[in-house]
Amino acid sequence: MRIKSLTARVLLLTTVWSTVALVVIGLLISTLYRKSAERGFQDLLRAQLYNVINSVTIGDQGALSGSPQLGDLRFAQPKTGWYWVVEPLGTYTTAPLVSPSLGSALIPVPSVVEAPFDKNYERYYQVTDASGNRVQVAETEVVLDTDGRAARVRVTGNVDVVEDDVRTFSHSLYLALAGFGVGSLIVNALAILYGLKPLDKARAALERIRAGESEQLKGDFPREILPLANEVNALIDSNRRIVERARMQVGNLAHSLKTPIAVLLNEARVLEKSHGELVRSQAESMQGQVQSYLNRARIAAQRESVLARTDAEPALERLVRVMRRLNVDTEFDLVVSPPHLAVAMEQQDLEETVGNLLENAARFAKSKVRLSAVEAGEDVRGAEASARRHWVELAVEDDGPGLEPDQIREALKRGRRLDESKPGTGLGLSIVTEISSEYQGRLELSRGEWGGLKAKLILPGITKDVA
Repeated sequence: MRIKSLTARVLLLTTVWSTVALVVIGLLISTLYRKSAERGFQDLLRAQLYNVINSVTIGDQGALSGSPQLGDLRFAQPKTGWYWVVEPLGTYTTAPLVSPSLGSALIPVPSVVEAPFDKNYERYYQVTDASGNRVQVAETEVVLDTDGRAARVRVTGNVDVVEDDVRTFSHSLYLALAGFGVGSLIVNALAILYGLKPLDKARAALERIRAGESEQLKGDFPREILPLANEVNALIDSNRRIVERARMQVGNLAHSLKTPIAVLLNEARVLEKSHGELVRSQAESMQGQVQSYLNRARIAAQRESVLARTDAEPALERLVRVMRRLNVDTEFDLVVSPPHLAVAMEQQDLEETVGNLLENAARFAKSKVRLSAVEAGEDVRGAEASARRHWVELAVEDDGPGLEPDQIREALKRGRRLDESKPGTGLGLSIVTEISSEYQGRLELSRGEWGGLKAKLILPGITKDVA
């Protein structure tokens, strides 16, 4: 799953890295401490081994004598795993000396092949004593007198001491690293949030632009973001200049064509009826075509502009008010929900599309027309729409005769008039379709709940969720 939030990405990366690093560091320190503890344990046994050697002699009767005092009470307590043993070697025979902790028990001794002596004629190995203790043994052989009489000396220590020491250290270490890790993550999170705060300011400034509350990215941005803000402002200024230039050119073209078309219409009135009607109809068609293409050129020039915004309720109220004056016998209802609904269109484009639909509805309605504007649901998004865009559904419904599916297809064709008895050029619905499609919206026709025609427009809306 792709993470879209920059903050979440950085936090996830730092969390994963910190966790892996702390785990590796914890294992490394624990391993090093274990090796150090084992080495210290072995050095202790070696020191105790030579303490025993220095405390043992051969007496006048030829027997081993001595009472090693190793300064550790565990050598005097039974079954502790801490023992020392001095045994005669070779032809020299006498009773061995053992620590009180060993008593009459025996320490298993591996062969020299299994545990060979090192260059100092010492060897170290682990065995299990009669009490089940796992013990580390330090062993060597020494000559005790000038007659060549020798003895084997062994000192053992309980390995559990090392394990307990390492376990206690590791537990404290992991707790300390965990506390340090949690603290580091909190500090990192605060640092990241603080460092990315200017991006939130930039996003808020962009939201104000999309909401029509501002025309530029305004704010005190850091050096890293300031070039981006300047480029965005330059792009907005360039977009505004293009729109204004396109509007001026469209206005000039409309003005230059308006007079010749008006002359043709006036001349058509003085011609013979058959010829005059032909010239008039063609001039009106030409007038509608020119207006349509001028609209398309103007819309294309400012398409996707973040500055295009029209509050739906006041604009639709004006249209309904005009339609009520022109059609006093028809009831017009207006529903806008929520009241602050806004459309990402130029006001004149919104009024032209909805005005055409209202005119058609009033022309065929028996007694009532309803205009509604609501937030569109997920199931009515345009085919070309981004999943992040906000959409508005405008619907114009009347109680007239309505249209059948095949008639709906014909009605959407440019210049088609299904009822020649009604005034009009047949361009209204096609103009609505073209304008809405230029804004990536669409027009849908169907039969409404009153039995008449229901024209539904799906248009881009304004949302503050631009993250």
